[in-house]
Amino acid sequence: MKSKLVNNLSANTLQLIINQLFGLVIFYILSTGLDKTSFGEINLALALLLTIFNTLSFGIDQVVVRKVASGDNPQHILSLYIGHVLITGLAFYVLLLFGRGLFPSTINSYDLVLLIGAGKLMIYFSTPFKQTAIGMERFRLLAIISVVSNIARACGLVVLALLHSISLHSVIIVFISGDLLELLIGLYLFKRATKLPIAIKWNKSAYGSLLSESLPQLGVVIITSALARFDWIFIGIVVSAVSLAEYSFAYKVFEISTLPLLALAPLLIPWFTRLFKNGEADNTKLKLLFRMEMIIAAFTIVLLNSCWSPLIDRITAGKYGAVNERTIFILSLCIPLLYFSNFLWTINFAKGRLKLILTSFIITFSVNVVADVVLIPIYKNEGAAIGYLAGCLAQTVYFIIRNDMKELNKIVSPLLICTTCACLSIFLAKLLFVNVWMDVGGAVLFYVVGLMMTMQVRLGDGKDLKGLMSEP
Repeated sequence: MKSKLVNNLSANTLQLIINQLFGLVIFYILSTGLDKTSFGEINLALALLLTIFNTLSFGIDQVVVRKVASGDNPQHILSLYIGHVLITGLAFYVLLLFGRGLFPSTINSYDLVLLIGAGKLMIYFSTPFKQTAIGMERFRLLAIISVVSNIARACGLVVLALLHSISLHSVIIVFISGDLLELLIGLYLFKRATKLPIAIKWNKSAYGSLLSESLPQLGVVIITSALARFDWIFIGIVVSAVSLAEYSFAYKVFEISTLPLLALAPLLIPWFTRLFKNGEADNTKLKLLFRMEMIIAAFTIVLLNSCWSPLIDRITAGKYGAVNERTIFILSLCIPLLYFSNFLWTINFAKGRLKLILTSFIITFSVNVVADVVLIPIYKNEGAAIGYLAGCLAQTVYFIIRNDMKELNKIVSPLLICTTCACLSIFLAKLLFVNVWMDVGGAVLFYVVGLMMTMQVRLGDGKDLKGLMSEP
């Protein structure tokens, strides 16, 4: 059992690293090789399509994993899910094709959505194989299927960059080819590894039952899908493709900066579940863990802002550094809030308080959308960043109010102190130093001193944390 768990974790971790690495290569080549208008149009198309295709799943993807894992016939479930993605995917794309007739015959943003949509349709068609593989605990198979598209696209773009042939048309071809390759290789590998026949046996009543079971998840799917890219879509439509190019670059770096949280979050769920299994957990342990999280989160703010403009302007030839300085600062303030919300979200999930979690998503989405609609037309990219910060803050406040472990509300203190230390360190270093390396080093030094002065870092923390992590 332990060996299987380790292998599954290793496969998932490797998949995450590979996808992030090759995704970063893709993003960098596109941001530097294309003009801002083309780069913004591609990001708008991707934001729209990913939101739509995530919604078209109706939440069935999660239900499929649970049903297969619980022992239901995987061939039967797979057949129903394949039928669902074919019906919904083809219906959407036919509507997209009909919509093309409303636009002029010249190549425009709609053509971009249409062409990239063809590739994303292939990714959507491969979803049943990935979700069934998860339910069957074939994580190695899942890892291989999941990285095919990013590796193919990254390699194709690297070749184009070396040949100085990066253009909107060549990028579209690479994207479609990579997505199609994932479907074909995924289909072949899944069939070979699982020996399950790939066939559609339509059963109206069984599909209706599956759809009915997934509907409670639909609200969460719609909210999370829209929340993930609403600001991108709104900027692309209301402001300009150039503004979207600038904002999407800053947002992508911001997403990458939260990778420690992405790596930590899955580990907290089983750990918290064990802590709460026999009643309330030890608040001392929870407070220690959260204080360590805040130190990491606020340190990310320091690094991100102290070296942003010099580093980013250097690697993007001055395109995305200084222009995004205020945007990335506002977004970086969300990082401690994301750690905080994830911490309390995991506690509530471990306790089975799922209704509370859904409400938190609804509040976050509502605040974010209202703020975006009001602020983006006025402040553009900075308005979008403020809107995202407002949504994170609203979720944090909601979790504090609804937290039934009142002693844990004291963890707000490390959140405020560490974030304040980070901001003061950044401003003080920029005020005193001109050289970028002295700026970064000074900011880190001031941050560490600030943590020690405010008792966020203590002499016994290392020993206490080691003992905490070594618990069964």
